[in-house]
Amino acid sequence: MGRLILASASPRRRELLALTGLPYEVRPGGMEEVIETEDPEEAVKALSAQKAAGGLSEAEPGDVVIGADTVVAIDGRILGKPRDEAEAFSMLRELSGRTHQVYTGVTVVKKGREDEACTFAEQTSVRVLPMKDQEILDYIATGEPMDKAGAYGIQGRFAVYVEGIEGDYQNVVGLPVCRLWQALKPYRGELI
Repeated sequence: MGRLILASASPRRRELLALTGLPYEVRPGGMEEVIETEDPEEAVKALSAQKAAGGLSEAEPGDVVIGADTVVAIDGRILGKPRDEAEAFSMLRELSGRTHQVYTGVTVVKKGREDEACTFAEQTSVRVLPMKDQEILDYIATGEPMDKAGAYGIQGRFAVYVEGIEGDYQNVVGLPVCRLWQALKPYRGELI
């Protein structure tokens, strides 16, 4: 029997993983994230594998580690977390009135069976209503955009600007729970 370990410090991922009903521990690997490609799907897959590898370093044989990472992309270009309010403004202005994509990469790996790791990416399209500059500034003033890819959280105050999505809502929040549940299927009976 092994433990389920989430190698992420994201409170949103913790909440989403809790929806599975599986007991788990949070152990962020503390590795520096390095994006080596401009392709959003490949980037999140690589970042999730990096996080899982960091979590494996603290795992014991039989433990199952989940690494995940989310990016926002518009016109195929990755928007990470904003460095400051000016960058948040620029990102939100670019997303205003347009459709963009959110990609979350997930890696599930069992300690001792690293060669069987499962890595996938989920993509969801998000349509944002046109926003006036003052609306963007007011949203930035909440502080909400500063720790989120693309400078927004769909589950927070930004929800009033989301006209619609195509795909998995939880993916936009940070963890595609349905697809993760399927990836965990081979291990669910082995977890304590």
